[in-house]
Amino acid sequence: MKNIKEKLIGLTGSVSGFASILGSWQICHNVCLALIAFLSILGITLVGMPLAFLTTITVPIWIFALILLLISTIIYFKKKCISKNLIITNSGLIIAGIPFQQAQEFIYFFWIVGALFVFSGISFYVKDKLFRLKTCKKII
Repeated sequence: MKNIKEKLIGLTGSVSGFASILGSWQICHNVCLALIAFLSILGITLVGMPLAFLTTITVPIWIFALILLLISTIIYFKKKCISKNLIITNSGLIIAGIPFQQAQEFIYFFWIVGALFVFSGISFYVKDKLFRLKTCKKII
């Protein structure tokens, strides 16, 4: 039962991170281009942007990602059963993907801050893995 709860909590964090990247037009644009490129390899030709409908729902998706991140953060502080590195990385994605028109003049600031969070989360994860690897070698 506990294992299912942990997997569900981890899935919530993953969904939060994925939903946050959909809030950024630039990333949506790149996802559309990747989809068109992939389909062209299969011989399917598309004209236009197949995922353009997502631009109409970016704010609700971003808000949903933010809510999931807040839930994950609350669970982290109460139970300590979620990776702090995942929360840091997801926070960076949500910051970088801010979809509000009023914030677009500061978008480069949000991208830089978000990227710093993402790179911090990834570097902390790698550092933890390397530390565990060194510890395991000492035990053996």
